[in-house]
Amino acid sequence: MTTTYDFGMIGLGVMGRNFILNVADNGYSAAGLDLDQAKAEALKAEGSGKAVEATTDTAAFVNMLSRPRKIMLLVPAGKPVDQVIESLLPHLQEGDLIIDGGNSFYTDTDRRFEYLKGKNIKFMGMGVSGGAEGARRGPSIMPGGQQAAYKLIGPILEAVSAKVNGEPCVAFLGRGAAGHYVKMVHNGIEYGLMQLLAEAYDILKRVAGLSNAELHETFKSWNEGALESFLVEITSHIFAQADAEAGSGELIDQILDKAKQKGTGKWTSQNAMDLGIPVPTIDAAVTMRGISALKSEREKVSPHYTRSIEQLPKADKEQVINQVGEALHFAFLITYAQGMHLLSEASREYDFGLHLETVAKIWRGGCIIRAEILEDMRQAYQEQPELSNLLLSPVFQSSLLYGQRAARAVLQTAMEHGVPALALSTTLHYFDAFRAERLPLNLVQAQRDYFGAHTYERLDKAGVFHTEWGK
Repeated sequence: MTTTYDFGMIGLGVMGRNFILNVADNGYSAAGLDLDQAKAEALKAEGSGKAVEATTDTAAFVNMLSRPRKIMLLVPAGKPVDQVIESLLPHLQEGDLIIDGGNSFYTDTDRRFEYLKGKNIKFMGMGVSGGAEGARRGPSIMPGGQQAAYKLIGPILEAVSAKVNGEPCVAFLGRGAAGHYVKMVHNGIEYGLMQLLAEAYDILKRVAGLSNAELHETFKSWNEGALESFLVEITSHIFAQADAEAGSGELIDQILDKAKQKGTGKWTSQNAMDLGIPVPTIDAAVTMRGISALKSEREKVSPHYTRSIEQLPKADKEQVINQVGEALHFAFLITYAQGMHLLSEASREYDFGLHLETVAKIWRGGCIIRAEILEDMRQAYQEQPELSNLLLSPVFQSSLLYGQRAARAVLQTAMEHGVPALALSTTLHYFDAFRAERLPLNLVQAQRDYFGAHTYERLDKAGVFHTEWGK
C-alpha cells in the first residue's frame, strides 16, 4: 500500500472522483478528501486496485501527501473555497501548493494568491473544462499563477489532460488569475454557442418543420463538416434520445424551456463592459436565459401577441438546412472572435501575459467548446501573434463574407415567422458594425454635447470642441 501520494483532491463529487481516477490511470498515486463519508467510500470503491486512497480527516489527508504537497480543490466557488483553504493552513508547510480547480471569479483568485503568498504557500487558479467525462478521460486544463508552481504540478496535468495530435490540452497560461479568467471567457463563449444552436433548432423545427429524427440527422451531418464540435455532436444525440419516463416520443419535447445559469456567462458580459470590449453574442445568450426563466410571465403574455405562424407555408427544408448551417458557422466564428478579443484586451489590462495561440491550442480537445474551428484560430494567431481580433485575420475573411449572406437569409425567414433569434441577430449586427468604416455615433456625441456639454472631436481638425447648440 502506498503511504505517500503524489496528488491530493478535495471535493469527491463526480468531477473530483473522476479526476483522481484519471490521475491514477496515468501512473500517479492520489488521495482524496471529502467530509461526506459516502463520497469518500465511493472513491475507494471506484479506485479499487489503483494507487488511490480517501478519507474524511483533513490532517490525515495532508499527511498522506508527499512534499511539496500538491492539493487541488473542486468545491463550489465563493466562501467554500476560502473555508477549505483555512482548514488546510494549520497542516501545510512552506512551499506546498493549493490549486483551485473550480469556477472561481478571477478577482477572488487574485485575493487568495496574495493571501497565501504571505504565508509562503503557493496557489494557482485553474480552469477545468470537459464535464465529468472529460475529468475521467482527459479535460482541457487552464492553469495560471506562477511558473514555479506550474512546474510542480505540470507533469501530472499534462498526463491527465486531453491530447490532440499527441499534444496535451494544458499549458501554463499566464500570471495571476489568468487561468480562471480564460475559463470564464471559455464559459462565456459556451453560452453564446449554445444559444446559437438553440435558435438554429427553433428555426429548423418551427419554420422548416423538421422532425426530431430529421434534426438528429441534420446536426449529425453538420458535425461531419466545418461545424465539427462537441456541442454540435451532443446536440445531434439529444434529438435521438427516447423519453424513457413517458415510454414514447423523444425526451427533448418534454424538457421545460427554462435554462439555468451559474454566473460565468454573466461575469464575462460584465467584465467585457468594464473593459469596453463588445461581446454581444454572449450578452444575448445571457439575456435569453433570463427571458427563459420568466416562464409564467411568458405564458400570460403569449395569448395576447401570438401570431398565427402556422398559416405561413413551411419553408423548403433543404434550403433552410443549408442556410442555417452556413449561418451557424459564421456565428460560431464571430462568437469565438468576441471571446478572444476580450482575452487580448484583458491580458494587457491585467498583465496576464496570455498567448492566444496557446489558448486556442489547449481548447482544441477536452473542453466543452472544442471545435474544428479552433485549429484555424491557432493558425491565425501563429501567423499574427499580436492579432487583437480574428476579423482582421485573412484566415477567416472569406468564410465570414460567405457566411454573412446565409445569416441574413435565415434572419429574414425567422422574422417573417416570428421566431426569436436574438443571438444570431446580434452576431450579424456586430459584424456589420465592426466592418463599418463610419458609424452613426457622431450623432450620439452631438447629443451628449447638446445636453451635457460633454464635448466632441472633429474629422477635419484635431482638438476637443463644444457647441452652444440651438443658439
